[in-house]
Amino acid sequence: MKIYSLKDLVETARTRSPFYKNLYKDVGAFSSIDQLPILDSAAFWKANSINNNQVLTASQADGIVFKSGGTTGNPKFSFFALDEWELFTRAFGEGMRKGGLETGERIANLFYAGDLYASFMFISKSIEKSNSNVVHYPLSGGAEFDHIIETMNSFKITTWAGVPTTIMKLTEYAQENSLHAPQKILFGGESMYEDQIQFIKSVFPNVHIQSIGYASVDGGLLGYLDKTCNIQEHRVFSEYTIMEILDEDTLEVITVPGRPGKMFLTNLTRSLMPIIRYPVGDRAMWVDDVTVTNYRKFKILGRSEEGARVGPATIYYEDMSQLLNKFHDFIHIKGFQLRLVHFEGHDQLVIRVAANNPTDAIQREIVEHIYTERSMIKKLVDDKLIHPLVLEFVHMTDLDTNARTGKLKRIIDARKM
Repeated sequence: MKIYSLKDLVETARTRSPFYKNLYKDVGAFSSIDQLPILDSAAFWKANSINNNQVLTASQADGIVFKSGGTTGNPKFSFFALDEWELFTRAFGEGMRKGGLETGERIANLFYAGDLYASFMFISKSIEKSNSNVVHYPLSGGAEFDHIIETMNSFKITTWAGVPTTIMKLTEYAQENSLHAPQKILFGGESMYEDQIQFIKSVFPNVHIQSIGYASVDGGLLGYLDKTCNIQEHRVFSEYTIMEILDEDTLEVITVPGRPGKMFLTNLTRSLMPIIRYPVGDRAMWVDDVTVTNYRKFKILGRSEEGARVGPATIYYEDMSQLLNKFHDFIHIKGFQLRLVHFEGHDQLVIRVAANNPTDAIQREIVEHIYTERSMIKKLVDDKLIHPLVLEFVHMTDLDTNARTGKLKRIIDARKM
């Protein structure tokens, strides 16, 4: 299991990966990471195909392959060599221990498994490698609900680990039914909002709620928490990654605390599918003073323009643009933006479209088209994990823009953290 220097990682990438060879063709000797180009997410995933892959530095001989939780028609696959996977889960497990796993905890793993999704398997292995004296119950959020309830009551489960949507379903059940009260809730995969926390606390007044940690199947390690971290705060895995926060318009490196920007990740443990200055898709700001260089604390502020996490799924702006293109000739779409709101314990996606001659019929047709082409969204609505999709026709002047640049804000996260 190896941790690369930045220089060695870049050298491996540009000598063995056709994608990075082209990306770095004008890069000579460099002394700092900000001298390297930012990775374009769309180009990266287009090159990272199953056939004729241009990103990988070698043929995959061992390890594991996962698929992202996005809703696009072209899923993103993430390739890990065996030693990279082992280090990924070991490091995240160490982070879970630092986050306060305690001897004797009985943890129900309620994340989801199957169809190449990572979360259940990843958390299972991370718990195993945390070197904590806990008991793990690998239930899965996809198990029969009655079975989950029976197991939790029979074994008097003390800790729930899962996505907030699953946590909320269980809490709603516990309002009127018998369910052993958890002492701790570890959430991941999506943000936990204040109204959700208040509701959970109204049912389980003594429960402690915190993030399980911060990672992604595409980038890898992102953040762990210690006992000084608040609900949306994490610390950088400084041994294994380089985390940057860059200005959303100028891409200037931000080092001062309190100034929001986009997150970019360089993973020093992955050479099979190198991740160098990769856009995470979240906005964040530094919390610690600039003098703190290792394990620096940051706060997650919501999604950036790369994609929007709505409930347990990621919806991408470019993918939504392709879906709307079908209707361009009918209503002459001039622009649109995605707005994320949160109420009554669930997320909702609002698509605001500036167009000519909109009609109620076209509005309904667009929504049905999105549900048909992206069935995951429809299933989440049917399962009451997110609110129904809303499409609004507006004037172009109604779309929010950046006051400094005049550019359209493609994704607006109006949810209150």
